[in-house]
Amino acid sequence: MTITIDTIREAARAIQGAVVRTPTVHSRTLSQLTGAEVFLKLENLQYTASFKDRGALVKLLSLPRERRAAGVVAASAGNHAQGVAYHAQRLGIPATIVMPVHTPFIKVVRTRDFGATVVLHGEGVSEAAAHATELAAAHGYTFVHPYDDARIIAGQGTVGLELLEDQPALDALVVPIGGGGLIAGCAIAARALNPKIRIFGVEAALYPSMRRAIYGEKAGDGGPTIAEGIAVKDPGALTRPVVEELIEDILIVDESALERGVQLLLEIEKTVAEGAGAAPLAAVLANPALFAGRKVGLVVSGGNIDSRLLASVLMRGMARDGRIARLRVEITDAPGTLAKVADCIAKAGGNIVEVYHQRLFADVPVKRADLDAVIETRDVEHLKEIIASLESRGFAVRQLGNTAGDGP
Repeated sequence: MTITIDTIREAARAIQGAVVRTPTVHSRTLSQLTGAEVFLKLENLQYTASFKDRGALVKLLSLPRERRAAGVVAASAGNHAQGVAYHAQRLGIPATIVMPVHTPFIKVVRTRDFGATVVLHGEGVSEAAAHATELAAAHGYTFVHPYDDARIIAGQGTVGLELLEDQPALDALVVPIGGGGLIAGCAIAARALNPKIRIFGVEAALYPSMRRAIYGEKAGDGGPTIAEGIAVKDPGALTRPVVEELIEDILIVDESALERGVQLLLEIEKTVAEGAGAAPLAAVLANPALFAGRKVGLVVSGGNIDSRLLASVLMRGMARDGRIARLRVEITDAPGTLAKVADCIAKAGGNIVEVYHQRLFADVPVKRADLDAVIETRDVEHLKEIIASLESRGFAVRQLGNTAGDGP
């Protein structure tokens, strides 16, 4: 099956009304921040909070009656699992989803809630996929690949089709890359509608698999990443030639940039993005000269992020911005000293969140103590003012480590 703009248009007609036609929104604030004119394609607003709904439905609709009756199997740690399970349930197709044994419980529960049989197997998606293939052979299931399938690619390409229909004059399109299904489909659609558009892929620094495959560069080390949706070790055989032909470049973003992207999308646009969904914004922020003055479309591919992880990202972001900090103040261990420190911070406009005395294990004289204070501030400059105020009162102060690596 050759994937063309007509194939993608056919896929769009097939899924119309069954998936959300997500909005393309202009962000004035992100445009000011990046120097580009930024448009967000909000795939995190799909029912399962991911673009995976699209390709999964196109694939399932293509199955003849006897294949539907036999059932399908897929391997995934999250978004693909939910997309397949949800649409299989809608269409009355039995679905088995193989998930790695350490998949977060909430993702397992959501997949089961869509009526799928969940099998926990393997340490990662590769092992889960191998087991899913075994189950397909043993039980006659149809294996639904997450990206290396022409119908899956055509379904994901409807994202690019809609985006270019909404904003036909885009100069650039930035899309996250895992296995490559989303960017391959989007690239085919976008180039057909706007031959001059420049298309950029984004990979996590720990998993630069497509860049390695195309440019022969050293692979990342792998490991835990906030962008688990694009933490793919082996890009697709079908997707790679499309990427080689149509993509301008593949940009690499590190974990701190991904965190920053998640933080800004929530704080500025009030939209929840997972790490992979925030990767395009992270890439634009990291490469301002590449996109300055251009109309740029960013695909926010999904919003399935663990609540505890999101909370940690936001708190770390506040620390990076100087809006929350931990100060160590050397004080005399005498009545009233804590009150003086608190008064000084309050008069400077800071808010004390937590206070700890370090007496027994601190490397200070017995009649002195270290006071650790966690404080809220407006920004880095305000934090500097508070530190200066404490020092003017005779206190020795230092900021303890933050996520940026050094303090003001």
